[in-house]
Amino acid sequence: MEKIREPVVSGYFYPSGKSHLLRMLETFIDRKEIKEKVISCICPHAGYIYSGKTAGLTYSKIEIPEIVIILGPNHTGYGEPYSVSDHDKWLTPLGEVEIDKEIVEKLVEKSRYLQKDEIAHIREHSIEVQIPFLQFLKRDFKIVPITLMGYVDNPAWYEIGEVIGQVIKESKKNCLIVASSDMTHYEPHKIAEEKDNYVIEAICDLNEDEVIRRIEEKDVSMCGYSGVIVSIVASKILGGKKGELVYYTTSAEASKDYSQVVGYAGIIIK
Repeated sequence: MEKIREPVVSGYFYPSGKSHLLRMLETFIDRKEIKEKVISCICPHAGYIYSGKTAGLTYSKIEIPEIVIILGPNHTGYGEPYSVSDHDKWLTPLGEVEIDKEIVEKLVEKSRYLQKDEIAHIREHSIEVQIPFLQFLKRDFKIVPITLMGYVDNPAWYEIGEVIGQVIKESKKNCLIVASSDMTHYEPHKIAEEKDNYVIEAICDLNEDEVIRRIEEKDVSMCGYSGVIVSIVASKILGGKKGELVYYTTSAEASKDYSQVVGYAGIIIK
């Protein structure tokens, strides 16, 4: 019997009805944008009314390939700390997406850290919210969902990034790595913007050590740093040269509350 991962934030982070969701995604995607092959991207994972524009503008620039590896933080604390989804398919209001079992097996076989696990993924939203954007832009693709938890300066991030880079290289498949992350949480708009731009600069330089240093130096409450660090390490193995900021905003753009915001950045690595 197939193991299907059911949506958990449908109707909460994004619309649960197919037609409503499609209409909303249409407002975020720029159809005129010229698509290009990129190695990886960083996209936010809040409710679509807050972060959908940033994610949409970022995905609008990307030619979605046959495989998408999605790295999300584990907000729930459930399951394995370095967890590759052991489901067969993930379901959203736009339909089912298959897991690439071949890539899953290779990642788990080569990494000392990554383990197959369902529990870490059951209640976690950071990967789920990325999938409708991908479905909107491409009909036929497979995913590899990975959740990560651990401290900022963790040697696991380097190893996992290297393994992902090697597996993609050896697979000879077209893959996109998506690091799902929001930036600063619940600080005044001006402070969030300053802190986030400081970290974004290091991300665009593809300097994972400097990303870690700056997060720690400024105490940046960025939830998906693990996936971002992993994606930088993997991207460099795959020939990544630089990152490009597509769009940055905070929740204040939607809420008009500038006293306590969350930052959202869309970045592509080519």
